[in-house]
Amino acid sequence: MKQVVVVGTGIMAVGIAAGFLATNHQVILLGRTQSRAKEQETEILALTKTMNPDWEASGAKLVTGEIASWADWSEVIWVIETIKEDMQLKQELFASLDQRVPEHIPIGSNSSGFPISKISAGLKTAHRMFNAHYFMPAHIVPLVEVVLGEKSDPVMGEQVCQLYRQAKKKPVLVRKDIPGFLANRIQHALMREALSLVQDGIATPDDIDTAVRYSFGFRYAAVGPMTQKEISGWEGMAGASVEIWPSLYTNPNLQPCVAQMIEQGKYGMKSKEGFRKWSDTEMAQMRHKYNVRLKAAFDVLQVEPDEN
Repeated sequence: MKQVVVVGTGIMAVGIAAGFLATNHQVILLGRTQSRAKEQETEILALTKTMNPDWEASGAKLVTGEIASWADWSEVIWVIETIKEDMQLKQELFASLDQRVPEHIPIGSNSSGFPISKISAGLKTAHRMFNAHYFMPAHIVPLVEVVLGEKSDPVMGEQVCQLYRQAKKKPVLVRKDIPGFLANRIQHALMREALSLVQDGIATPDDIDTAVRYSFGFRYAAVGPMTQKEISGWEGMAGASVEIWPSLYTNPNLQPCVAQMIEQGKYGMKSKEGFRKWSDTEMAQMRHKYNVRLKAAFDVLQVEPDEN
């Protein structure tokens, strides 16, 4: 059974490791220390069980080790790092992997903010390095963005996508290393407009959530925006764009309503206040709803599934 190496021991590493285990891949979890990696075993195995109760029958196993001393790459087919979002740390790690990991093994970074072209700059084997961007929670959300850097090999990138298909994920190959890749660019375009509507007093944050969840957000679980317009007709969208597009918010600066919240230390649930205050009970209830709804949405995506 081939092996996948996950470098890091945080929330994303746990979810990524569980996802591979649940789809019958051997997983090697590498931390700064063996003991740190070992500490994550219980949570990884528990998550794996929620996705595939019979995963152990395949013979898949979880092995833990230390990043600096690991040297057994003989059965490894993919390495993905999930360490802290710190450019220097990532560059140092990739420089080490560049020397230690056999050149035929592709290496990915789960970074959502740093382009792989910068992380792998100047490295001898930059051709086998990619962004491999997951979304939280990594064990539930199907999408993985496989992003080509300036020197990444497109053929190897497609091979990484195929690996993710085998792991029951939905990979997309992003052919140019641009800020935000695909999903975050689209998500930020929506967020910029939504926050401008709140800033101008046109709608409340609750109204925005309701409008998105129960209109196009509801439809997008069935088909994406491009196919939805293939169904409804592009001429209707084109006609509406004449009126709507010129009025959309295009200021590159963060809206004052959010900037002021951040200045006041209001970050959302982590500080118990954002646009609204959160009690411990309310946070627990919302996180529970979020995970249950995500799992239900995942089930919806299996109805009349796409070919690939």
